Amino acid sequence: MSELTITTRLPVLKISADQHGWEDDEIVTEYPLTIFLNDEEFATIVCTPADLEEMVIGFLAAEGVIKSYSEIKQLTINEAHGFAYVDLHKETILSQSFYSKRRITSCCGKSRQSFYFFSDARTAKPVESTTTVTPAQCMHLMKELQASSEIHRQTGGVHNAALCTPDEVLLQFSDIGRHNALDKIYGKCLRDNISTTDKILVFSGRISSEVLLKAAKIGAGIILSKSAPTDLALQLADELKLTAVGFIRNDKMNVYTQAGRILLP
Repeated sequence: MSELTITTRLPVLKISADQHGWEDDEIVTEYPLTIFLNDEEFATIVCTPADLEEMVIGFLAAEGVIKSYSEIKQLTINEAHGFAYVDLHKETILSQSFYSKRRITSCCGKSRQSFYFFSDARTAKPVESTTTVTPAQCMHLMKELQASSEIHRQTGGVHNAALCTPDEVLLQFSDIGRHNALDKIYGKCLRDNISTTDKILVFSGRISSEVLLKAAKIGAGIILSKSAPTDLALQLADELKLTAVGFIRNDKMNVYTQAGRILLP
Protein backbone atom coordinates (compact mmCIF):
# COMPACT_ATOMS: atom_id res chain seq x y z
CA MET A 1 0.00 0.00 0.00
CA SER A 2 1.26 3.47 -0.83
CA GLU A 3 2.37 5.79 1.98
CA LEU A 4 0.30 8.59 0.50
CA THR A 5 -2.85 9.55 2.39
CA ILE A 6 -5.80 7.76 0.80
CA THR A 7 -8.50 9.28 3.00
CA THR A 8 -9.00 12.57 4.81
CA ARG A 9 -11.33 13.66 7.58
CA LEU A 10 -13.63 16.58 6.79
CA PRO A 11 -16.54 18.13 8.71
CA VAL A 12 -19.94 17.28 7.22
CA LEU A 13 -23.48 18.15 8.25
CA LYS A 14 -25.22 14.83 8.94
CA ILE A 15 -29.01 14.89 8.89
CA SER A 16 -31.39 12.15 10.00
CA ALA A 17 -35.14 12.15 10.44
CA ASP A 18 -34.95 13.32 14.06
CA GLN A 19 -31.61 15.10 14.43
CA HIS A 20 -28.75 16.84 12.69
CA GLY A 21 -25.27 18.07 13.49
CA TRP A 22 -21.71 18.48 12.31
CA GLU A 23 -19.36 15.49 12.49
CA ASP A 24 -16.06 14.50 10.91
CA ASP A 25 -16.35 12.03 8.05
CA GLU A 26 -13.77 9.95 6.13
CA ILE A 27 -13.50 11.11 2.50
CA VAL A 28 -11.57 9.19 -0.15
CA THR A 29 -8.63 10.99 -1.78
CA GLU A 30 -8.67 11.76 -5.53
CA TYR A 31 -5.16 11.95 -6.97
CA PRO A 32 -3.90 12.74 -10.50
CA LEU A 33 -0.93 10.69 -11.70
CA THR A 34 0.76 11.68 -14.97
CA ILE A 35 2.64 8.91 -16.76
CA PHE A 36 5.73 9.75 -18.84
CA LEU A 37 6.69 7.00 -21.28
CA ASN A 38 10.32 7.19 -22.48
CA ASP A 39 10.35 10.87 -21.42
CA GLU A 40 7.17 11.71 -23.34
CA GLU A 41 3.90 12.55 -21.58
CA PHE A 42 1.47 9.71 -22.20
CA ALA A 43 -1.59 9.98 -19.92
CA THR A 44 -2.92 11.40 -16.69
CA ILE A 45 -4.93 8.99 -14.56
CA VAL A 46 -7.16 10.19 -11.74
CA CYS A 47 -7.03 7.53 -9.06
CA THR A 48 -6.79 6.58 -5.41
CA PRO A 49 -3.13 7.09 -4.37
CA ALA A 50 -2.36 3.50 -3.43
CA ASP A 51 -0.67 0.64 -5.30
CA LEU A 52 0.47 3.06 -7.98
CA GLU A 53 3.21 0.87 -9.44
CA GLU A 54 0.77 -1.99 -9.99
CA MET A 55 -1.71 0.39 -11.60
CA VAL A 56 0.84 1.86 -14.01
CA ILE A 57 2.05 -1.57 -15.11
CA GLY A 58 -1.49 -2.85 -15.59
CA PHE A 59 -2.56 0.28 -17.42
CA LEU A 60 0.31 0.09 -19.90
CA ALA A 61 -0.42 -3.59 -20.53
CA ALA A 62 -4.14 -2.96 -20.96
CA GLU A 63 -3.40 -0.20 -23.46
CA GLY A 64 -1.14 -2.48 -25.48
CA VAL A 65 2.06 -0.55 -24.72
CA ILE A 66 3.71 -3.60 -23.10
CA LYS A 67 3.01 -7.32 -23.22
CA SER A 68 5.10 -8.31 -20.22
CA TYR A 69 6.72 -6.72 -17.18
CA SER A 70 10.16 -7.56 -18.59
CA GLU A 71 9.71 -4.85 -21.23
CA ILE A 72 9.98 -2.19 -18.51
CA LYS A 73 13.56 -1.07 -17.96
CA GLN A 74 12.78 1.26 -15.07
CA LEU A 75 9.66 2.54 -13.33
CA THR A 76 9.96 5.47 -10.93
CA ILE A 77 7.06 7.17 -9.16
CA ASN A 78 7.33 10.66 -7.68
CA GLU A 79 4.41 10.46 -5.29
CA ALA A 80 4.80 14.00 -3.95
CA HIS A 81 4.37 15.57 -7.41
CA GLY A 82 2.14 12.93 -9.03
CA PHE A 83 4.47 11.71 -11.78
CA ALA A 84 5.32 8.20 -12.98
CA TYR A 85 8.35 7.79 -15.22
CA VAL A 86 8.52 4.61 -17.29
CA ASP A 87 11.53 3.70 -19.40
CA LEU A 88 11.11 0.76 -21.76
CA HIS A 89 13.81 -1.44 -23.25
CA LYS A 90 12.32 -0.68 -26.65
CA GLU A 91 11.71 2.64 -28.36
CA THR A 92 8.07 3.62 -28.41
CA ILE A 93 6.54 6.02 -30.91
CA LEU A 94 3.31 7.40 -29.51
CA SER A 95 1.54 7.51 -32.86
CA GLN A 96 -1.70 9.47 -33.04
CA SER A 97 -3.15 6.42 -34.80
CA PHE A 98 -3.02 4.45 -31.56
CA TYR A 99 -2.17 6.74 -28.65
CA SER A 100 -2.78 10.33 -27.71
CA LYS A 101 -1.99 12.50 -24.75
CA ARG A 102 -5.21 12.38 -22.79
CA ARG A 103 -6.71 12.75 -19.36
CA ILE A 104 -8.30 9.60 -18.00
CA THR A 105 -10.82 10.40 -15.30
CA SER A 106 -12.14 8.28 -12.46
CA CYS A 107 -15.35 7.78 -14.47
CA CYS A 108 -15.98 6.00 -17.73
CA GLY A 109 -16.64 8.44 -20.52
CA LYS A 110 -15.68 9.75 -23.94
CA SER A 111 -12.04 10.08 -22.93
CA ARG A 112 -11.62 6.35 -23.44
CA GLN A 113 -14.10 5.54 -26.19
CA SER A 114 -11.90 7.01 -28.94
CA PHE A 115 -9.10 4.68 -27.85
CA TYR A 116 -11.23 1.55 -27.81
CA PHE A 117 -11.04 0.30 -31.37
CA PHE A 118 -7.26 0.64 -31.74
CA SER A 119 -5.75 -0.64 -28.51
CA ASP A 120 -8.50 -2.97 -27.36
CA ALA A 121 -8.88 -4.70 -30.70
CA ARG A 122 -5.17 -5.54 -30.61
CA THR A 123 -4.95 -6.72 -26.99
CA ALA A 124 -8.31 -8.30 -26.07
CA LYS A 125 -8.39 -11.92 -27.24
CA PRO A 126 -10.94 -14.71 -26.62
CA VAL A 127 -10.40 -16.18 -23.16
CA GLU A 128 -9.24 -19.78 -22.83
CA SER A 129 -10.31 -20.94 -19.39
CA THR A 130 -11.73 -24.23 -18.14
CA THR A 131 -12.40 -22.91 -14.64
CA THR A 132 -15.88 -23.59 -13.28
CA VAL A 133 -17.69 -22.32 -10.22
CA THR A 134 -20.93 -23.05 -8.38
CA PRO A 135 -23.56 -20.41 -7.53
CA ALA A 136 -22.73 -20.88 -3.84
CA GLN A 137 -19.07 -20.14 -4.54
CA CYS A 138 -20.01 -17.02 -6.52
CA MET A 139 -22.03 -15.68 -3.61
CA HIS A 140 -19.29 -16.56 -1.11
CA LEU A 141 -16.63 -14.73 -3.13
CA MET A 142 -18.81 -11.63 -3.41
CA LYS A 143 -19.30 -11.59 0.36
CA GLU A 144 -15.55 -12.00 0.85
CA LEU A 145 -14.84 -9.05 -1.45
CA GLN A 146 -17.25 -6.78 0.38
CA ALA A 147 -15.89 -7.82 3.77
CA SER A 148 -12.26 -7.25 2.76
CA SER A 149 -12.52 -3.62 1.59
CA GLU A 150 -11.48 -1.39 4.47
CA ILE A 151 -11.39 1.77 2.32
CA HIS A 152 -14.97 1.19 1.14
CA ARG A 153 -16.15 0.70 4.72
CA GLN A 154 -14.45 3.96 5.70
CA THR A 155 -15.63 6.11 2.79
CA GLY A 156 -18.17 4.32 0.56
CA GLY A 157 -16.31 6.04 -2.29
CA VAL A 158 -14.30 3.34 -4.05
CA HIS A 159 -14.77 0.33 -6.30
CA ASN A 160 -13.28 -3.01 -5.33
CA ALA A 161 -11.88 -5.78 -7.48
CA ALA A 162 -10.39 -9.13 -6.55
CA LEU A 163 -8.63 -12.04 -8.24
CA CYS A 164 -9.90 -15.31 -6.86
CA THR A 165 -9.92 -19.06 -7.12
CA PRO A 166 -13.36 -20.66 -6.83
CA ASP A 167 -12.74 -20.96 -3.09
CA GLU A 168 -10.87 -17.85 -1.95
CA VAL A 169 -9.78 -14.27 -2.62
CA LEU A 170 -6.11 -14.07 -3.63
CA LEU A 171 -5.67 -10.36 -4.42
CA GLN A 172 -7.88 -7.37 -3.70
CA PHE A 173 -7.53 -3.71 -4.73
CA SER A 174 -9.64 -0.58 -4.33
CA ASP A 175 -9.81 2.64 -6.33
CA ILE A 176 -12.18 5.50 -7.10
CA GLY A 177 -12.01 4.32 -10.73
CA ARG A 178 -13.31 0.82 -11.40
CA HIS A 179 -10.94 0.43 -14.36
CA ASN A 180 -8.02 1.45 -12.10
CA ALA A 181 -8.85 -1.32 -9.63
CA LEU A 182 -8.66 -3.87 -12.46
CA ASP A 183 -5.40 -2.36 -13.75
CA LYS A 184 -3.90 -2.85 -10.28
CA ILE A 185 -4.78 -6.53 -10.41
CA TYR A 186 -3.33 -6.84 -13.91
CA GLY A 187 -0.12 -5.06 -12.94
CA LYS A 188 0.36 -7.16 -9.82
CA CYS A 189 -0.07 -10.37 -11.81
CA LEU A 190 2.37 -9.27 -14.52
CA ARG A 191 5.02 -8.07 -12.07
CA ASP A 192 4.81 -11.13 -9.81
CA ASN A 193 4.18 -13.68 -12.59
CA ILE A 194 0.79 -14.78 -11.23
CA SER A 195 -1.26 -16.97 -13.56
CA THR A 196 -4.72 -15.59 -14.40
CA THR A 197 -6.19 -18.07 -16.86
CA ASP A 198 -7.56 -20.29 -14.10
CA LYS A 199 -8.83 -17.42 -11.96
CA ILE A 200 -12.05 -15.47 -11.39
CA LEU A 201 -12.51 -11.69 -11.20
CA VAL A 202 -14.92 -10.41 -8.56
CA PHE A 203 -16.01 -6.83 -8.98
CA SER A 204 -18.14 -4.32 -7.10
CA GLY A 205 -19.19 -2.08 -9.98
CA ARG A 206 -21.22 -2.18 -13.16
CA ILE A 207 -19.88 -4.46 -15.91
CA SER A 208 -19.35 -1.90 -18.67
CA SER A 209 -17.72 -2.65 -22.01
CA GLU A 210 -14.47 -1.20 -20.70
CA VAL A 211 -14.54 -3.41 -17.61
CA LEU A 212 -15.33 -6.47 -19.72
CA LEU A 213 -12.43 -5.74 -22.07
CA LYS A 214 -10.04 -5.36 -19.16
CA ALA A 215 -11.21 -8.68 -17.75
CA ALA A 216 -10.52 -10.32 -21.11
CA LYS A 217 -7.06 -8.77 -21.27
CA ILE A 218 -6.29 -10.02 -17.76
CA GLY A 219 -7.32 -13.47 -18.99
CA ALA A 220 -9.78 -14.55 -16.31
CA GLY A 221 -12.68 -16.52 -17.79
CA ILE A 222 -15.33 -15.46 -15.26
CA ILE A 223 -16.30 -12.02 -13.96
CA LEU A 224 -18.69 -11.70 -11.03
CA SER A 225 -20.38 -8.43 -10.08
CA LYS A 226 -22.97 -7.27 -7.59
CA SER A 227 -24.17 -4.76 -10.21
CA ALA A 228 -25.65 -4.74 -13.70
CA PRO A 229 -23.96 -5.25 -17.08
CA THR A 230 -24.44 -3.17 -20.22
CA ASP A 231 -25.61 -4.59 -23.54
CA LEU A 232 -22.28 -3.87 -25.27
CA ALA A 233 -20.40 -5.57 -22.44
CA LEU A 234 -22.48 -8.71 -22.93
CA GLN A 235 -21.94 -8.68 -26.69
CA LEU A 236 -18.21 -8.49 -26.06
CA ALA A 237 -18.41 -11.20 -23.39
CA ASP A 238 -19.95 -13.59 -25.90
CA GLU A 239 -17.36 -12.73 -28.53
CA LEU A 240 -14.48 -13.09 -26.08
CA LYS A 241 -15.82 -16.29 -24.46
CA LEU A 242 -16.08 -14.73 -21.02
CA THR A 243 -18.70 -15.68 -18.42
CA ALA A 244 -20.44 -12.57 -17.06
CA VAL A 245 -22.48 -12.83 -13.87
CA GLY A 246 -24.30 -9.86 -12.35
CA PHE A 247 -26.62 -8.83 -9.54
CA ILE A 248 -24.99 -11.16 -7.01
CA ARG A 249 -26.93 -10.14 -3.93
CA ASN A 250 -29.48 -11.54 -1.50
CA ASP A 251 -28.54 -15.11 -2.51
CA LYS A 252 -29.50 -14.48 -6.14
CA MET A 253 -27.55 -13.85 -9.33
CA ASN A 254 -27.95 -13.52 -13.11
CA VAL A 255 -25.74 -15.46 -15.54
CA TYR A 256 -25.63 -13.57 -18.85
CA THR A 257 -23.01 -15.26 -21.04
CA GLN A 258 -21.06 -18.52 -21.38
CA ALA A 259 -23.19 -20.21 -18.70
CA GLY A 260 -21.34 -23.53 -19.08
CA ARG A 261 -18.76 -22.40 -16.51
CA ILE A 262 -21.46 -22.17 -13.84
CA LEU A 263 -22.05 -25.60 -12.29
CA LEU A 264 -25.70 -25.97 -11.32
CA PRO A 265 -26.72 -28.45 -8.60
